[in-house]
Amino acid sequence: MKLILLTATAYFAAVFAAGFALGVLRTLVLIPLLGDLLAVLVELPVILTVAWLACTLILGHWPLVPRAAAAMGVIAFVWLMLAEAGLSTLLAGRSLAEHLGLYAQLPHQLGLAGQLAFAAFPWMQARRSPRPPG
Repeated sequence: MKLILLTATAYFAAVFAAGFALGVLRTLVLIPLLGDLLAVLVELPVILTVAWLACTLILGHWPLVPRAAAAMGVIAFVWLMLAEAGLSTLLAGRSLAEHLGLYAQLPHQLGLAGQLAFAAFPWMQARRSPRPPG
């Protein structure tokens, strides 16, 4: 369980840091130029690539069997959702209900789909990799 928490936290931290930087770029540059939906469509493949690569590096260093990797993805997803809700309330001044209400909008639904893919990547990679010893 300790290794699963370690890998989940490392995965979350790497992708959250990249996502935070990309979110600033999206908000300050892409949204004024392209609008909300196109900005998310431009950002999504970039952050998913970052997530895939981060997952590859982490599981290359700390290999997990598919079941443990699935737990890693779920825990990282929970950290991500908590961090996103926290930032939404702290930085944007939204209530939790207002934050959750954002998911009624297509750009946020696409973002959530990307976050679900982020959660699935560890399991997907563990299934295609040689099994770790033990």
